[in-house]
Amino acid sequence: MGSFPSPSRPTTPPPSPESNASSYRVLVAFCPKEGGSNTNYFNCIQCYNPSNNTWSHVSLIPDLLENHVLKGFAMVSLGESIYIIGGRLWNKRKPQTSSDSGESVNVCVQVSPLVLRYNVRLDQWSKCATLGVPRYDFACCVCDNKIYVAGGKSNLDSARGISSAEVYDPALDEWTPLPSMSSLRYKCVGVTWQGKIYVMGGFAERENSDINLLTFSPQRSSAEVFDTRTGGWDLAVGMWQLDVPPNQIVAVDGKLFSSGDCLKPWKGHIDVYDGKQNMWDEADGSRFQTLNLPFSTISGSSNGNWAPIERLYLTMAPVGTQLYFLAGYRVPGESPRTVSMVYAFDTSATIGAWKSLEPTEEEGEKELCSHCCVVQLS
Repeated sequence: MGSFPSPSRPTTPPPSPESNASSYRVLVAFCPKEGGSNTNYFNCIQCYNPSNNTWSHVSLIPDLLENHVLKGFAMVSLGESIYIIGGRLWNKRKPQTSSDSGESVNVCVQVSPLVLRYNVRLDQWSKCATLGVPRYDFACCVCDNKIYVAGGKSNLDSARGISSAEVYDPALDEWTPLPSMSSLRYKCVGVTWQGKIYVMGGFAERENSDINLLTFSPQRSSAEVFDTRTGGWDLAVGMWQLDVPPNQIVAVDGKLFSSGDCLKPWKGHIDVYDGKQNMWDEADGSRFQTLNLPFSTISGSSNGNWAPIERLYLTMAPVGTQLYFLAGYRVPGESPRTVSMVYAFDTSATIGAWKSLEPTEEEGEKELCSHCCVVQLS
């Protein structure tokens, strides 16, 4: 793919809730779910435009070996660029003969320290300084034009997470170590809220504790809170409240929203966090079963062949005061197909908060490799 240009400092401010939806783009990373002996496996970035409900192909993720895909990485935005950070590199081995079942075999190769930047407007990739500690399934968020990462796993053979954290300054193209968290955590979620970094939930434990993922640990229902001014961590006990790691947590208009956990990404409604009570409550008007059972929505379509039987992916994108849920469903038939559906929830609405957008169909099946991120173009 040639040489990368040196990264430059982002100049566009982060998205604000007041901005028009036409300036937003939602970037999502996918890879083919399965394929036959002629399938090539890769990571691709696709773009959803919420202003006109359209999808477009953006780019392949460069600098990966042939038939290797990256999973468990973080994807965040700064200005008009997205950053691909860390992850676990998988080799998708193809079926050897045409008589094979067609399912590829996933072989994990390494934990990646790679950091790439993609400028959406310029359609340009660049390499950034690598992570100080390679990691996957970690917390990541942006605060004051810097990228913070914490926790995750750094070793393929380890059953435990790590407690280390670091921060990336795009102006210097440099990662700086931060003090470690009080707990080992992986599959944790990072979010910036009230000017601080929150590392929520995850499979967490004290460093000197015995390994038993089936036993409840109070650390799993807590959050580690990093104050960028003092440079120290605090523990917010009971902030997540569940023993299962969250799927996604996003901040909208000063509030935190969650739709489920890593085992059940959608549990029928959206939860909003009450900081005063240290509790998650159901957001008014957010109950919506269609994300679990989209058959009634599809059945009204002009295409009578659509009959999804499995949800392939679900990711949530905050756009202004709206929460966009991007979902993909497997469609049965002689050749695999995916129906992409988008639902939007208006967090500021008092009635009629949900809207369903026209579904689209494409050939093949794809899986989500990292949760989406939102870019605002100037």
